[in-house]
Amino acid sequence: MISRFCPVFVFSFTLFVSLFAVTLSSNADGGQETLLQEDLTIQTADGELTFVVEVAANDIERARGLMFREEMAENQGMLFIFESEGERFFWMKNTPLPLDIIYISTAGKIVSIAEDTTPFSEAVIPSGKPARFVLELNAGTSQKLAIAIGDHVTSPSMQVD
Repeated sequence: MISRFCPVFVFSFTLFVSLFAVTLSSNADGGQETLLQEDLTIQTADGELTFVVEVAANDIERARGLMFREEMAENQGMLFIFESEGERFFWMKNTPLPLDIIYISTAGKIVSIAEDTTPFSEAVIPSGKPARFVLELNAGTSQKLAIAIGDHVTSPSMQVD
């Protein structure tokens, strides 16, 4: 009985893999799907900062991140949302922009910052502490705007029930 369904399974699986590969390769040249955009606020010791961020909320969006992007406006960034809090590991493979990677807890507190990451590097950049959200900004933004560990971050997508 199982052998009758194997060809159907193999065909379905092959079709799924092919469609997934076409989806990924269609953007290999740097094309980017449109992601949800929203305002994100960081409360620092010096005051409130606002950025417009793209939200990467699923596995495909998170895996793609800012890969292949060659520029990003000063007031823009990308917010990565995970289902739960945990140790996070990022890298810069296929990412030409140097970035500040800001790790944020479920409560919205910045727990660590990796400043001025190296473009195209495959070195792992750990959060060092549990994080549920990760914010990527242009390199140097954290230092320039005095963004620090312990600052509070809010956005519509970070609302936790």
